[in-house]
Amino acid sequence: MVDNPADGWFPESVATSYDDPGGANAPEAVTPAVAVLESLADGPVLEFAVGTGRIAAPLAARGVPVSGLELSRAMAARIASKPGGERVDVTIGDMTTTRVPGQFSLVYLVFNTINNVTTQDGQVDVFRNAAAHLRPGGRFLVEVGVPDLRRLPPGQSVVPFALSRTDGYVGFDEYDVVTQEFTSNHVTVSPDGSGRFRRIPFRYAWPAELDLMARLAGLRLKHRWTDWDRAEFTADSTKHVSVWETA
Repeated sequence: MVDNPADGWFPESVATSYDDPGGANAPEAVTPAVAVLESLADGPVLEFAVGTGRIAAPLAARGVPVSGLELSRAMAARIASKPGGERVDVTIGDMTTTRVPGQFSLVYLVFNTINNVTTQDGQVDVFRNAAAHLRPGGRFLVEVGVPDLRRLPPGQSVVPFALSRTDGYVGFDEYDVVTQEFTSNHVTVSPDGSGRFRRIPFRYAWPAELDLMARLAGLRLKHRWTDWDRAEFTADSTKHVSVWETA
């Protein structure tokens, strides 16, 4: 298995197991997201960082015209094999700059992927690029976690988020509260004692900061929910699904 550096943090070695059952791929995670997106779409939609089509393919299978933008060819190559995936028109490119032909009723970016853009300027560019794809009255949706800093005592920079004794897996985030940069660290130890370590950089942004990015792109907040069930966003919410519309 040879990884292509052009695929960034999601090359073939990652794409090959990205669709493993459970977690974000479980029906109880996918179906509510697809239902909300379908309800917001009143025309063609565009998914930034479409990945392997986890959301785009079932959305297209419901009859919604879906286009996707994806940096990793290894990830995008898996879309067409899924039910509905053959209907997804995929463009390879960077969501901060690449333009996809057409105008869309909805652009969406899910599963914390705004954090994969590791500078504030780059995140602003994502909002501007999304807005440039929207027709009048169009909407931009982002699903992202709330920074987990409430679990960070003074003098500590690491927050664990996963521990599996059966799989030998440990996951933890390391935060820099000055730069808002953080890394997700994944450690897996096999039964034979061999190990694998993967470290991925991110940048977190608070909901209010994302609202300001939206304003810079000519968008205004329409909805903010704590999850795909449209429950009210509160101080205890660990994530949010936010929708901005053209002003």
